[in-house]
Amino acid sequence: MKLKLLLIAAVTLFTAFQLKAQNASKITGQIKDNNGKGIATATIMLHRAKDSSLAKTAISNSAGNYEILQLKPGSYFIRTSVLGMKPTSSEVITVAEGDAATVPAITTQVAPKNLQDVTVTTKKPIVEVKADKTILNVEGTINAVGNDALELLRKSPGVMVDKDDNLSLAGKNGVQVYIDGKPSPLSGADLANYLKSMQSSQIEAIELITNPSAKYEAAGNAGIINIKLKKNKAFGTNGSVNAGYAIGIYSKYNGGLSLNNRNKKTNFFGNYNYNQGINESIFNLYRVLNLSTGDTIFDQTNRMLMRNKFNHNYKVGADYYIDAKSTIGIVVNGNASKNLMQTSGPMSIIYAPTKTTDRILVANNDNDMQRDNVNFNINYRYVGKTGKELNVDADYGYFNINSNQYQPNRYYNGTGTVNLNNNIYRMISPTKIDIYSIKADYEQPFEKGKLGFGGKVGYVSTDNDFIRYDVNDVTAVETKDKDKSNRFKYTENINAGYVNYNRPFKGFMIQAGLRVENTHSKGNSTGLKYNSTTTAYDKYDSSINRNYTDVFPSAAITFNKNPMSQFGITYSRRIDRPAYQDLNPFEFKLNDYSFMKGNTQLRPQYTNSFGITHTYKYKLNTQLNYSHVKDIFTQLPDTTEKSKAFMTKINLATQDIVSLNISYPFQYKWYSFFANVNSYYSKYKADYGGGDRKISLDVVALSFFMQNSFKLGKGYTAELSGFYNSPTVWQGTFKSISMYSVDGGLQKTVLKGKGNLKLGISDIFKTLKFKGTADFTGQQTTASGRWESRQFKLNFNYRFGNSQVKAARQRKAAIEEENKRTQSSGGIGGGN
Repeated sequence: MKLKLLLIAAVTLFTAFQLKAQNASKITGQIKDNNGKGIATATIMLHRAKDSSLAKTAISNSAGNYEILQLKPGSYFIRTSVLGMKPTSSEVITVAEGDAATVPAITTQVAPKNLQDVTVTTKKPIVEVKADKTILNVEGTINAVGNDALELLRKSPGVMVDKDDNLSLAGKNGVQVYIDGKPSPLSGADLANYLKSMQSSQIEAIELITNPSAKYEAAGNAGIINIKLKKNKAFGTNGSVNAGYAIGIYSKYNGGLSLNNRNKKTNFFGNYNYNQGINESIFNLYRVLNLSTGDTIFDQTNRMLMRNKFNHNYKVGADYYIDAKSTIGIVVNGNASKNLMQTSGPMSIIYAPTKTTDRILVANNDNDMQRDNVNFNINYRYVGKTGKELNVDADYGYFNINSNQYQPNRYYNGTGTVNLNNNIYRMISPTKIDIYSIKADYEQPFEKGKLGFGGKVGYVSTDNDFIRYDVNDVTAVETKDKDKSNRFKYTENINAGYVNYNRPFKGFMIQAGLRVENTHSKGNSTGLKYNSTTTAYDKYDSSINRNYTDVFPSAAITFNKNPMSQFGITYSRRIDRPAYQDLNPFEFKLNDYSFMKGNTQLRPQYTNSFGITHTYKYKLNTQLNYSHVKDIFTQLPDTTEKSKAFMTKINLATQDIVSLNISYPFQYKWYSFFANVNSYYSKYKADYGGGDRKISLDVVALSFFMQNSFKLGKGYTAELSGFYNSPTVWQGTFKSISMYSVDGGLQKTVLKGKGNLKLGISDIFKTLKFKGTADFTGQQTTASGRWESRQFKLNFNYRFGNSQVKAARQRKAAIEEENKRTQSSGGIGGGN
């Protein structure tokens, strides 16, 4: 019934949009010099006569002619901008509905020398919605100041972050995270910690790609989140410096430097960012065992301090322009961080029938973590005059991740006054990840369209060593526990090829692609297991060896006969492969009552998605999507030895999900806003032996995101943003409460426009917290918590050097990009 209501609502919206569609008007004209010759690549700016606001921009052709399409009826005037010429304006001209008006030829004069350098600037909207993706322009928003990448994602349209920092998009898990267009090999806690180390000051934009074409890798059932790092391409020598301070409970500091030098043949660029500070979070876990299984309640309260000792992020690179068609480049980027996670708090062990505390476990632990990551890229690009384009990338990267955790388990009596016994461990876990890849993408005109094809070879090697020591409480001597130590090596080789074709027809456009991927993965878990019969340790070897090939088709058709009301239909098939941590069968002990273990039987999950999109007047975007997920991953809380809990990932049978997304940008003079509403219905279903091992959940959820901007004059700009996520389900088992937050910020432009001072307050009303409940395998679990979300933030940024664009081709590219943003519509989704 809920599915039918969503479908009826969507069809009603689409029908209404069609009825309201109207014919568009256009304006044509010509710009000339004082000799009567047409001026090419002139910037044409169309302004509304009533308030002089900018309506649209265009570029004149080689004869000086220009055409501005898809206009609303009204009165306008033209302003021109030409390198070395005086700015010129036209008379006011009125355009009727469906009319084609011609502006009298505009003649412009040579400018004095002090006017001959023209600076073209374009301001990106905070959020852009296109057919295949939503773009959050981080560097343009005040409220992003002082946030890390994970917090930015938490507040992004349609993105949800659960209690374990797992990502989902539009109600679906299986999100693939990219950094600068390249997939990250990290997942789970490793990915979350990496995103936390990445500051907003180094991020240009976040792309939420829900309909990737065959050009993208097939991984990512919910789609792709691409985090684009900053890279300056302006001519001359320029750069910027920034410094920031934030405080919630504890102080946090960040700073950075960016430099760039570009001329006709070379471009050198680099940036460096640093941050440190302390973040506090609270995590509570309340677990009740059913009387048929046990008679115990575990009530755990944890206070966690993440002490960020240092975090260095850097990126350096160079481009060499061989000629007008070819460019070769090299990029090196990396991250080095050191953190100390301190967890403290008791766990009360309660006798359920009388609610009497029997014992108290105090398991305060320290986890000293260090991460080093370096990535190397060499690239080549060829762009021919006939539309041919070739891109080749070769990459190597490595991660060194080290963890040294001291875990005491101290038991006290019910009043906490007498120490009964202690179990103390130290766990050392170094991980080494090496990533190799080479890929090529080629496009050329073909049969009145564009044909693209390419391939990629990728290889990832992971070596994870887990060593546990028993610590003597009196002498502090550490003895290796052979039974609880393990080494897991995992390799994954993916070979892929694709073909993609798109072509416009009269009234519609098509795109069709096919990607083939062969996956060969090997895992080897080795260690020693105590044999009680022989009283010796036997070697064990648990191996995984898989080789499979999959086909991933994608297709889209856009009906654009009426540009003011465009429809699209999309289809794609995608995959999510298990992460190496989720395959290792070894049992990791968190404390005496909590474990984690991998699952060698965990299979890839596959998703088939169908979508309908509609764009009305280039602003109101509506997307209706249905996805069927087979063998969906879920993290299940299970029991062992009656009272002990362990977490493992398994494949649920299926998930069916229907989502409806509506977004709209609005601007009037000094005020603008962007609103996004995402709703979905999901059905989880699985049976793991009947009784309390069955899952059947119907979920209806809603998320809302809104960004408001206010231009206050005299260099002041204010922002107010917020999001709301309704109750939903995490990982197929945890039913969560709603989450919501409001941020506010103020910006002042200083130092003749070269400096920006930003003030912000995140989570103004301190409402950002989580809570979830699960009832599975004889235990009822409630998890809740919050973090240091309300913070006051101060940031200063100063730009220096040459900010002028002195090349006509760059000016033309800037205007074309501005027009795309004005339209907020990208047609058929393609790769980038």
